[in-house]
Amino acid sequence: MADTIIASENPSLSSPLNPSNRIICRVCQKQFSQYTCPRCNSRYCSLQCYKSHSLRCTESFMRENVVEELGQMQPDDETKHKMLDILKRFHSEEDMDSMDEDDSGLSEETIQKILSGCQVSFDDLSPNEKRLFQRAVASGELSKMIEPWVPWWLKPAARTLSLSQEGTQLVQPLIKQETSVSSEDDPESNQANEIPPGPETPLPPVSKLIATEPSPLLTVHLVDILYSYCFTLRIYNGDWRSDALGSAMVLLSISSVLGQAGLPETILEAVSHCLEQTCSPAYRHLGGLQFGLGLLDDVITLLSLGSPALVCSLCDLQRLIQAGERELKLGKPRKSKRPDIRSKLKLAERKIYFIMCWVHEQPDEAWSSLAAIVKTEKGSTMDFAASQRSVKMEDKSKSRGKILIEEVQ
Repeated sequence: MADTIIASENPSLSSPLNPSNRIICRVCQKQFSQYTCPRCNSRYCSLQCYKSHSLRCTESFMRENVVEELGQMQPDDETKHKMLDILKRFHSEEDMDSMDEDDSGLSEETIQKILSGCQVSFDDLSPNEKRLFQRAVASGELSKMIEPWVPWWLKPAARTLSLSQEGTQLVQPLIKQETSVSSEDDPESNQANEIPPGPETPLPPVSKLIATEPSPLLTVHLVDILYSYCFTLRIYNGDWRSDALGSAMVLLSISSVLGQAGLPETILEAVSHCLEQTCSPAYRHLGGLQFGLGLLDDVITLLSLGSPALVCSLCDLQRLIQAGERELKLGKPRKSKRPDIRSKLKLAERKIYFIMCWVHEQPDEAWSSLAAIVKTEKGSTMDFAASQRSVKMEDKSKSRGKILIEEVQ
């Protein structure tokens, strides 16, 4: 039976991983669309169609994000000294490359600001300093100064998490608090401190939050939310507090449940949407499908850890949303601010709290079964991707053969 062709812009369950329903590209109206613009939600089929669908979406995206991230930076003293060393090193390289004598490195004023602990924004730099900084970003030199973050759910302390019967964080023993061993010399203590704490107040029963039975689709929605949480922490290197509002916006852009009021009905549908967003032009540079498959491993690990780890994850996610709301209320400059962001964050916070209460009531056996389902869907995705690569290679071989035949004739 031929595939169903859908020309409507209305949301559908179609995806590259589930091609039974396919939407025609809004730009060329010829090919099936495989991607969705993260800004305007237009469907398109290729990079060429993406570039031509909206100049506002394509030309300003990277520039706005770079400016916003620079504006949100709040480095500590150690980071400032590292940044100073980087810029000095690049200044030395500029001298070795016989640059113009007028191109100075860091000005004395900028150096004094950094050493005195004052904040230095990108606009405070001289044209040459800006050029050196941009070169450091483009070359990847700055990324070498950042220590790779190890997710807390991969650490041994995550396997020993426990919460009270009400779902609150257990109080640590007094003996451990009075120990003479410093936290720097106690790796186990450091790991425990890196685990996000659980709720500070008891979680109410779900029956007190709603009058009806919880939806059986909550397990599907949980996978979507966990994936978005892991995605956000991964790209912020575990430090969402450095830009809470930006982290919240990334979260909403990935999660169908939290950001788009989506109601996926199957694990495949939830996984497909998350992978589509990960492979979209906005995030493709992070690693595409391989990065997305790694995030599915993160989701499987969290589910395997059981209810305490899931509750702590959702509690951390709730704090992220709340911090984003506070930043939005303070009115920090952000060009992407829209009137509906505040309501979206409020709704996302309520959804997270509800599903956190629901998760606390579920038996651990439910999570091991759900982890197995996600693992199966990950395997299906890998098989599908491999078959697609095989088809593309075969098509290329056939096209080369046709060209050779034409030339011989």
